[in-house]
Amino acid sequence: MVIEKTKKKTQICTVNKSLTDKNLKVIIVDDNKNIRESVSLLLQDTPTLQLVAAYDSGVECIKHLEEIMPDIILMDIDMPKMSGIETVKIIRKSFPGLPILMLTGFEDDDKVFNSICAGANGYILKNASMELLINQIHEAYLGGAPMTPVIARKVLNMFSASFMVNHQQNENYNLSKREKEVLELLVNGKSYKVIATELAISYETVHSHIKKIYHKLHVSSIGEAISKTIKQKILRK
Repeated sequence: MVIEKTKKKTQICTVNKSLTDKNLKVIIVDDNKNIRESVSLLLQDTPTLQLVAAYDSGVECIKHLEEIMPDIILMDIDMPKMSGIETVKIIRKSFPGLPILMLTGFEDDDKVFNSICAGANGYILKNASMELLINQIHEAYLGGAPMTPVIARKVLNMFSASFMVNHQQNENYNLSKREKEVLELLVNGKSYKVIATELAISYETVHSHIKKIYHKLHVSSIGEAISKTIKQKILRK
């Protein structure tokens, strides 16, 4: 379970408010009542986050989404009536820019691959720490692609296996040296925070570089960026 109940006050991670500049409205979609209640308790103790709705199915989420318009959705995968993956696909048709973070207990290769391909911005296991979950919610909202290291490696391996056989001709995307460095770390599953540390630049600068990378590659998600990078061997140029 992602949230451990404790008598101590929840430790809130430090988030740069200048980047979000508001409390983020969060929706959770999970058929497990305990998970919904646990996330609700966590968000009550997190000043930068506000739970505005909790649904036990993707069908209910889609039904009310337009009237609520959250800043980010936490989405389970295995749910009745409609899976989280199918829900993401439907949401993406009407809300292509709405951040969706898969919050699930699955560590299955196919489910990881299908979630990212469906348009999920990130993928976090339910046994992740509270601090990590809070950080990743903000990172996904800011355009990042939060994943646990295990999941990031699996996604990279799957994209590699899927696209290495394709020999499309490289296109010149005019990425700068720094943008290529950021992209390489992103492809290898590094978070914004880790990228900033490894390149000795600020979190805001990482965010700026990734926005430029997305623009130059003509993509809008981490899945598209990874697949295009590997498929067209952009980092080998």
